[in-house]
Amino acid sequence: MRSFIALASFLSRAGFAVAIALLASSISVICHMIFLRYALNASTIWQTEYVTYGLTAATFLASPYVLMLRGHVGVDLLQENVSRRWRKALQAICALLSMVFVALLGYSAWSYFHEALSGGWTTETVWALPLWIPLLPFPVGMGLLLLQYLAELVRLTIGMPLEDAA
Repeated sequence: MRSFIALASFLSRAGFAVAIALLASSISVICHMIFLRYALNASTIWQTEYVTYGLTAATFLASPYVLMLRGHVGVDLLQENVSRRWRKALQAICALLSMVFVALLGYSAWSYFHEALSGGWTTETVWALPLWIPLLPFPVGMGLLLLQYLAELVRLTIGMPLEDAA
């Protein structure tokens, strides 16, 4: 079980590393766009679209890492005022419900991605980027998030402290 948690942590960190690279490249592209517009008085074609898709992809790919570090916003008023046993039960119920939601969202995202890939969809801009490329991080991110929720549930079950999992 510990090896599964370690694998989920590794994949969450990998998704986070890709998200950081996307964020850094988006910042570089924004600087490039500003230089083109204001220094060279030239128009931009692909930059705005790249930054939009890059930042969205970074959000989905980084979410499992944020879950692993307990960085998502949560209301824990009830959890803080119950016994340790009930707290673990509430955390398990929340993880299970979240897994159902993420699985449904991931399935929907995969269907949308597959439809864009098989249909040859492109964006409606001059760049005409194949739409499956910016859609791919959505099902991948949801899959990694589902895996991380499962690892959190396993961690709760075996009583592993959060520090050992991260």
